[in-house]
Amino acid sequence: MQKRWVLKPKRNQEKISKLQEALGVNPIIAELLINRDVETFDQARDFFRPSLDQLHDPFLMKDMDVAITRIDRAIGNKEKILIYGDYDVDGTTAVSVVYSFFRDYNSGIEFYIPDRYSEGYGISNKGIDYAYENGFTLIIALDCGIKAVDKIAYANSKGIDFIIGDHHLPGDELPDAVAVLDPKRSDCPYPYKELSGCGIGFKIVQAFLQHNGMPKELAYQYLDLVAVSIASDIVPITGENRILTHYGLKKLNTNPCVGLQALINLSTHKSGSFSVNDVVFQIGPRINAAGRIDHAKDAVKLLTVKTLQDAKPYSDSIDDQNNTRKGYDLKITNEALELLDNDEILKARKTTVLYKEDWHKGVIGIVASRLTEKYYRPTIILTNTNGHIAGSARSVLGFDLYEALSECSDLLDQYGGHKYAAGLTMQTVNVPLFQERFEEVVSKSIKPEMLQQEILIEKEITLKDIDAKFYKILHQFQPHGPVNEAPTFLVKGVTMGYGATIVGSTHLKFSVKQGESPIFDCIGFGLALYIDRILAGRTFDICFSIEENNWRGKKNLQLNVKAIRF
Repeated sequence: MQKRWVLKPKRNQEKISKLQEALGVNPIIAELLINRDVETFDQARDFFRPSLDQLHDPFLMKDMDVAITRIDRAIGNKEKILIYGDYDVDGTTAVSVVYSFFRDYNSGIEFYIPDRYSEGYGISNKGIDYAYENGFTLIIALDCGIKAVDKIAYANSKGIDFIIGDHHLPGDELPDAVAVLDPKRSDCPYPYKELSGCGIGFKIVQAFLQHNGMPKELAYQYLDLVAVSIASDIVPITGENRILTHYGLKKLNTNPCVGLQALINLSTHKSGSFSVNDVVFQIGPRINAAGRIDHAKDAVKLLTVKTLQDAKPYSDSIDDQNNTRKGYDLKITNEALELLDNDEILKARKTTVLYKEDWHKGVIGIVASRLTEKYYRPTIILTNTNGHIAGSARSVLGFDLYEALSECSDLLDQYGGHKYAAGLTMQTVNVPLFQERFEEVVSKSIKPEMLQQEILIEKEITLKDIDAKFYKILHQFQPHGPVNEAPTFLVKGVTMGYGATIVGSTHLKFSVKQGESPIFDCIGFGLALYIDRILAGRTFDICFSIEENNWRGKKNLQLNVKAIRF
């Protein structure tokens, strides 16, 4: 599918010139900083030199004082505390951080992860009953609970207190918990709103240390887990998240906790050089696989053991589960693509809604993402689980999936999520009705341009603008991720440099020049179809990010080409 090239609008030239003068950098760098809301010398210093001292006071978060007072009381009275969290990477890392920390101060502490298949997402009655039957009087819920009004009322009736630490958008009514920690609360003054669930857990640890006059550095041993959560949960890498990720990656690459070290040992990536992207593709899927295939409690056990010897059985098991997940993923994706490719009516739609009763519930979200990537339209994959239809939904840039589902709510038993991803359940009889209604709702509201993937280009430059000094400053924009993506540039009117060759079956290795510019090596993943036109000497435009290629100890700048236009 051809992608739309969208050039960011030009920023205020006066602001660019002012920042350029203050920093002594070229105007391109100044404009990139302005695009990231860095407009002054002091903001630029903080951006380029992130410091853990820049982290906000955890007690700025609404209810944090109440939460710490309740935790202190529980520890002092030797109450049993249950750390409760979701079964994805963010939830399991959050539980691992808080459980690992507080087990040194309370011998009656345990953790609880709900079963994806029998309990589903969030706080469950089964989990509350477990706490009641085993004498727990305080539950700290992480990465879930902000909408669990009925469940918290049920816990209150059992005499169990709840502290909720969530980062999702609250509903109209907050649960009646002892404390509700969520920066997205409308009445929460906390300055940074985009923490991960694990980030909230980290702030609880910070607050406890601060309240009890203990060294703040004790919290920093968990930064690698926080970075893994931020990368895997696709939260913005701005502000506090950028600081946590910067230092978390440093720890991951130099002194990771033994559970993460065990996963690093299993990955194909070179130890000591993990980036956000490497975490997303090498570590995150393995942790997620535990909850998708078996039970996510194994992920927490892995991330909280104290020796590599103890970690190995869990990491090996999780790696096996990840391989099983890959098998399900490939099989179901191929089956779903076959259903689409063999049905002209389905192919012509503005939505994809597919159902097969034996598809594995643990991977339908991944399959929905893959189909969205290929056909680029709102996609829902449905399967049968315990006699009910469960579905996972993904959207495209700019289209509100949650709103579309709300217009189909009379056909659904439950639904929840946000603009770009959601989960849902319904009765089997409603599947064909839902397929038609969802298509109708989306068709009347989605704009044509939303159905074509876009490449957001930061700036048009020339190849002569790129040199070692330029890249050295650009490299300091890392860590990259949502809202702080690696800058994508446009260069027009290039021709082939030394040559072009196909790598693998679909990738293109080539070089380009622009007039009298230096020649730059390029890699274009999935761009092999352009080789004949490039070899023919045609002129073309490229959009790309800049990276450093290290081949057998020799480093050189390389353009990672996202798209080519003749």
